[in-house]
Amino acid sequence: MTDLSALLPFAIAVIVLLVVAGSIIGLVRGRRSKVRYPGTRDANDLAPAQGGPAGEDSGAPVALAEAPGSLAEPAEAPAEIHDDVVVEAVPTETPAPVAGRLQRLRERLVKSNNVFGKGLLALLASDSIDDAVWDEVEETLLLADIGTEPSLELVDTLKDRVKVMGSRKPDEVRAMLREELIKLVDPTLERSLSIDRKAGKPAVVLVVGVNGVGKTTTVGKLARVLVAEDKDVILGAADTFRAAAAEQLATWGARVGVPTVKSDVDGADPASVAFEAVKAGIEQEADVVMVDTAGRLQNKVGLMDELGKVKRVIEKQAEVDEVLLVLDATTGQNGLNQARVFSEVVDITGIVLTKLDGTAKGGIVVAIQKQLGVPVKLVGLGEGPDDLAPFDVEGFVDAILSEG
Repeated sequence: MTDLSALLPFAIAVIVLLVVAGSIIGLVRGRRSKVRYPGTRDANDLAPAQGGPAGEDSGAPVALAEAPGSLAEPAEAPAEIHDDVVVEAVPTETPAPVAGRLQRLRERLVKSNNVFGKGLLALLASDSIDDAVWDEVEETLLLADIGTEPSLELVDTLKDRVKVMGSRKPDEVRAMLREELIKLVDPTLERSLSIDRKAGKPAVVLVVGVNGVGKTTTVGKLARVLVAEDKDVILGAADTFRAAAAEQLATWGARVGVPTVKSDVDGADPASVAFEAVKAGIEQEADVVMVDTAGRLQNKVGLMDELGKVKRVIEKQAEVDEVLLVLDATTGQNGLNQARVFSEVVDITGIVLTKLDGTAKGGIVVAIQKQLGVPVKLVGLGEGPDDLAPFDVEGFVDAILSEG
């Protein structure tokens, strides 16, 4: 009889070999089952480099992006590259129509400028209007930042009309004041934006201003206005000095499907980025190219000269149709000094007045236009993405004189 105890080690060795062999076979089969055909990849993989077929690595992979607002949606096509300049876009939102914005303008101005309008109406409806009352009217106008010359002009006109009118019923006073304020704000100025293609090239809008007035945000909001009017827009991130300015602008554009031309090089020449943006606009037959510029103090000669260079470089390819100066309405008369200097460096064609809903100094509209002969074309009404609207003279005055 065979000694079973002598065969036990041999049996254990055979079993171990069989287990190991089975594991190896399973591993090989598993690997074979996971081989992917060329052109497929998981969501966490790197996309193939631009210019080469799927599966090849040319040394410059592009990370697979997720569409904003949805983790499950695939990204758009990889960004188009112009040397060191990148064009990005992912459409996700539909901006609010312009008509609704104008209504919000009136509602918000009623809240912020109501003290000014009510004060004037109360003074002019007084039983007795003597020199002291007229001094108060003038002071009210000055506090609203209308400016000395326009205030004196309006007071003189009101004096004459009150004498002729005789009675001072509230409705009559309101109608008189409305007429004179509309004249003062000047409805004859051209406030429409030049945003139509000319000679086969896109309209070019250059946006300028000092630090902290919200230029990049304004460009993003204006892009939404233009998209709401069915315009094809390209943004140029020529603010190459402020950290994350280009990414901020690209994010604004991506929300409404507007591509942004920006440099991947820190501190790149802003004129070069502006040039590439206009070039891309021409090649892609866009309607409008908007160029965001770095904020600069009006007393810094070097920075102001650079702004002039940006404009000249753009004009080598296309005419600059609009130069919009962004001003903070809460700065009052200081905004006039900014506007004056910028207008000497680049011909300002229009003013964008931000934070108009947060101040009772709406008279800055009058002061700027009187001194520069440049119209306020757009007004910022709040922090929301669609809180930018074309300036409407009658809506502005009606909001001032509204009883709320």
